[in-house]
Amino acid sequence: MGFFIVVFVIYNLLLFYIGWNGWKWIQTIWGNKRSTKYIYWGVLIFFAYSFMLGRWLEAFQIITWVGALWLGIFYFSLFLLPIVNLLVFLSRFTCFSKRNVMKWSGLATGIAICCLLVFGIFNAYSPVVRTYTVNIPKEVEGKQSFNIVMASDMHFGVLSGANHAKKLVKEINSLHPDLVLFPGDIIDDDVKPYLDKGIPQILKQINAPVYASFGNHDRDQSADLVKVFTNSGMNVLDDQTVELDNGITLIGRKDRGYQDVVRAKLVDLMKQAEVTKPVILLEHQPYDLDIAENKGVDLMVSGHTHRGQIAPMNMITKKIYENDWGYLKRGQLQSIVSSGYGFWGTPIQIGSRAEIVKIKVTFKGRNNM
Repeated sequence: MGFFIVVFVIYNLLLFYIGWNGWKWIQTIWGNKRSTKYIYWGVLIFFAYSFMLGRWLEAFQIITWVGALWLGIFYFSLFLLPIVNLLVFLSRFTCFSKRNVMKWSGLATGIAICCLLVFGIFNAYSPVVRTYTVNIPKEVEGKQSFNIVMASDMHFGVLSGANHAKKLVKEINSLHPDLVLFPGDIIDDDVKPYLDKGIPQILKQINAPVYASFGNHDRDQSADLVKVFTNSGMNVLDDQTVELDNGITLIGRKDRGYQDVVRAKLVDLMKQAEVTKPVILLEHQPYDLDIAENKGVDLMVSGHTHRGQIAPMNMITKKIYENDWGYLKRGQLQSIVSSGYGFWGTPIQIGSRAEIVKIKVTFKGRNNM
């Protein structure tokens, strides 16, 4: 409880800082009118708490959108306003009037935030395909190359809806995969919009076997998510191991995100795998690469990090994870982490971009290398 009080106080102090700067700028244009002041602070408070209201008033999805955009505005404002404050302070040592500096720097800040929002939304809703080539020096049955498509962190819900799902399916099918992997965060906490928007029927149109594991946002206790995802055309691996016809072993783990989750140890799951054949691990959060390497995993696919989603948060994810995005080889283990097809909180990506990952896997026995 104490933690939430501290967060609440800090948030409101930052909100007041942003609001005070905004009001000072408005005064340079419309003056200090009482009616304008009341309207301004009323609108600001509505925006500031719209991301909470959206969870209570689910029928009004426009509120959810307002809250999501507000999070972006809030974030960018905290970076830009200190620069404006510094310029206003330094104006006293120049020939420029303080009022004009406030007026034009405030306008420039507003334009900059709008541009960042537009650019960030474009990155979030315009996914790219990133391709990695991987060799696993083990024998398989049949053809010696495999086309895997991986997408993580779709966060299907109000903000990432049917159109985003259709685009995902269209792109996946155009890549002609032999196998599709979804390593977690398929929904955005609440399964209701996922079902209401008909996304299960959309995902069923993927023209390849789909295997999925759970992420930290796949947690709606009001529904049987294994059943929901199975009805969406997925083979759910919930701390399970499965061997494909060609000998490849897939392992999907429960997410480690919550204390009440009891998940099997990787060593126990690996006992069911034939380690002389390729082993691919779906692990939502890219932790414990050393354990995966030591236990004989060949390829580990993950998401979760979103590559920070909005710069410079990527500097933090780089400190937290050994591989926060892209490809990393660690002994025989190869790790691929996606920045995600969707987004969390706000539909904005700066310094990152929505992506689908194509993995060209070839197999070659050690005695042939």
